[in-house]
Parts: sequence; C-alpha cells; structure tokens
Amino acid sequence: MILKVLLVVAVIGIVYFMFIKKKPTSVAQAEKKQKKEDKLKANDMVECKECGVFVEINEAKMHGASYYCSSECLDKAN
Repeated sequence: MILKVLLVVAVIGIVYFMFIKKKPTSVAQAEKKQKKEDKLKANDMVECKECGVFVEINEAKMHGASYYCSSECLDKAN
C-alpha cells in the first residue's frame, strides 16, 4: 500500500517538474528579449518633430535623435 502511494507521489512530482513548473529566465535573456522588442522595424511609424505627421521610419528624415517627415520640416527645425 505504501509503495503505491510513493509511486503516485513520484509520478505527480515528475509531471510537475517536467510540464508545469516554469524555468526561471536569466537577466541576460530578459534583456535580449526587451532589446528585440525595442528595435524599430522598417514599417514602424514615427512622428515628425516639426509638424506632428506620422510617417514610416524608412521614409523619414533623421537629424540627431529626431525624425522629420520631409526636407522642408528638417529645414524649418534648423
């Protein structure tokens, strides 16, 4: 009888550790995941600092850390 109880407890423990318990993530893995999410993609929209129009990042003009929708807005800002 005791052997059956121990066997059931062992099976439950194995199932818990293999399927249910989440593996802890390291700090480095969490930082990598955050960096991947923070990167801008080619079709992401950014706001023009001068006029507020949203434009795709691959079409925007960049000066310093700011994005502009056109050369005219870039010239106005400078």
